[in-house]
Amino acid sequence: MKTAKRFCTCEDTSCDLHPTNHELGCDPCIQKNLQLDEIPSCFFKKIHKDLSDLDSFKTKNFVEFYSKHHNS
Repeated sequence: MKTAKRFCTCEDTSCDLHPTNHELGCDPCIQKNLQLDEIPSCFFKKIHKDLSDLDSFKTKNFVEFYSKHHNS
């Protein structure tokens, strides 16, 4: 298994798109998320580690999540 790039904070190494599972870095994950109007989970985790109250990774949910957890 390859190692993640130094900046990668994603912990879901079982995901086929995780940078440790191929040589393409974060590009496949970002492309998938853009197609689905979603934000990668690592962006959410940058704001707050606990994602248990999150029901989707949609862009609008990121804005709400940020507003709720920023500076908490």
